[in-house]
Amino acid sequence: MKAAVYYDRNDIRIEEKKRPTIREDEILVQMRACGVCGSDLMDWYIKPRAPLVLGHEPVGVVAKKGREVREVEVADRVFVHHHVACMKCHYCLRGDFTLCEQFHSTHIVPGGFAEYFRVPYQNLKIDTLKIPNDMNDAEGVFIEPMGCCLRALRKCGVQIGDTVAVLGCGVTGIMHVALSKLFGASTVVASDFFDHRLKVASEFGADIIVNARDERISKVVESVSNGIGCDVAMVTAPNIGAYSGGLSLLRKGGILCVFAPTEPGKSLPISPKELFFSEAKIIPAYSTSHIETREALELIRNKKIDVRRLVTHRFALGDISEAFRTAREDTNSLKVVVLNEG
Repeated sequence: MKAAVYYDRNDIRIEEKKRPTIREDEILVQMRACGVCGSDLMDWYIKPRAPLVLGHEPVGVVAKKGREVREVEVADRVFVHHHVACMKCHYCLRGDFTLCEQFHSTHIVPGGFAEYFRVPYQNLKIDTLKIPNDMNDAEGVFIEPMGCCLRALRKCGVQIGDTVAVLGCGVTGIMHVALSKLFGASTVVASDFFDHRLKVASEFGADIIVNARDERISKVVESVSNGIGCDVAMVTAPNIGAYSGGLSLLRKGGILCVFAPTEPGKSLPISPKELFFSEAKIIPAYSTSHIETREALELIRNKKIDVRRLVTHRFALGDISEAFRTAREDTNSLKVVVLNEG
C-alpha cells in the first residue's frame, strides 16, 4: 500500500509499505479522507519523531474486521480517534482524559495519510464512530478538530451573554467563533491578519472582525464591553504576541485559553501581582476526548455548523507534499483535505 512518510517539512515521500495485519479484536480501515491539522505543520514537534506517517483526522471504510469485533461491519464508514483514554486511571476518573498515559500511547497504525490503517482494540472500543449516510467524508474529518474546540469552550465555561475574543482565524479559530455563538456568547470579536479569513469568520457568526495589521483589538474589545474587557480570549495562533495580547483583553476574572502551543523555549511574562488582584485564569486545552467527538459528529450532521464551507483545498494522497505546502503557505487556505480515491 501507499503511505505518506514525513522526513522533513520539505521532504514527504510516498512510499510502499506492507498493509497492516490485524488481530481478532481489531479492524483495518481503508482511508477515504484525512485532514491536514495545524499540528502536522509544527516541525519542531514532528521532526524529532521522523520518519513517520502523520494524519489524525481520518475517515474511512472498514475493509476487514477480526472475528471478535461486534462494533462495526465491513463496508461501514467510520471516524477513528487516534488517541483514547483508559477510563480508569487517576486522570480519567477526574475527567482529564487527555492527560491519561494510555491516551498518549494509543494511535492508529501507521497513520491517517496511508491507503490503509489498523485500528487497535482500545481505539475501536472507545472512539470509533460510524459516519451517517447524510454526512460526506470531508465533513467527517472535522469531528476531531471540532471536538478539540468543544472541549476548550467547555473548559473555559463560555456561556450566555459572554464577550469572546478569538485571536487567529484559521479553521479552528472560525470553529471557535461559530461554537461560541452556539454556546450563547452575545458578542464575538475575531482577529486575524488576513481579510479573507476574517470574512469567513464573519459568515460563521463573528459580530466584529479586526484586521490586526490595521486596528488594535484592545480598543475594539474595550468599546464593545463598556471598558470591562472580554470574558474569554481564545488564542489559536501559536505565538507569544497573541497570548500577551489575549491576556491584556481580559476583564477581571476573565479566562485566557491556551489552544495552540508555541515553539520550545518561548515564555509568557506574567506578573503574579496582577494575576492575583485580577483573578484572571489561564486554561490550556489540549486535544479532545470520546465525549466531544460524539457531540461534534451530531453538530456536523445536523448542520449546526456547516463545515463543508471550510474545505478550501482537496488533494490526492499522491500529492500530499503539495497539500502540506498549501496548508503552510497559502493564506487563503482553511481546511486542506487529503483524499484516497483508489
